[in-house]
Amino acid sequence: MSRIGNKPITIPDNVEVRIEGDKVIIKGPKGELEEKILPGMKVEVSEGLIKVINTQPEDKQHRAWHGLLRSLLANMVKGVTQGWKKELELVGVGYRAKMEGRKVVLSVGYSHNVEVEVPEDLEVKVDKNTQITVEGIDKYKVGQLAANIRAVRPPEPYKGKGIRYKGEVVRRKAGKAGKAAA
Repeated sequence: MSRIGNKPITIPDNVEVRIEGDKVIIKGPKGELEEKILPGMKVEVSEGLIKVINTQPEDKQHRAWHGLLRSLLANMVKGVTQGWKKELELVGVGYRAKMEGRKVVLSVGYSHNVEVEVPEDLEVKVDKNTQITVEGIDKYKVGQLAANIRAVRPPEPYKGKGIRYKGEVVRRKAGKAGKAAA
């Protein structure tokens, strides 16, 4: 029995939810998102609530999908009302970022600049050359773009240089043991 899947999702006043065939379409002030209803699931909209019902509760896969579909729909509702945001910071001497059209250009210690393409439905801002903010209504796309930017130069454990999420703690390693004796 899925505890998360059984929780109803509250629909805010400025959000419209409709079911067309095997798709749920959620429209709000920031935009519109749609999600395919997984097999064996049923979605009901009534009295300002979205309820996800598992029609095959005895199957392990369907029990897993029950909570997944409910979480996806809840994330969509939050996305079209508030939006999603990921913040990254560049740590390192000479590390900087800038926007050129729909591309983020990263100068992070390589012999060349690295360009990351920004999809049309996402918005990226660069502040102070070292702060990158990715915003959008789709949680998956926001997180994926932030992960792609971070993957260009992930933080290294010795000096902590690299691209990291804001507030991310990088575990530091001690250097060579012989260096301290010299």
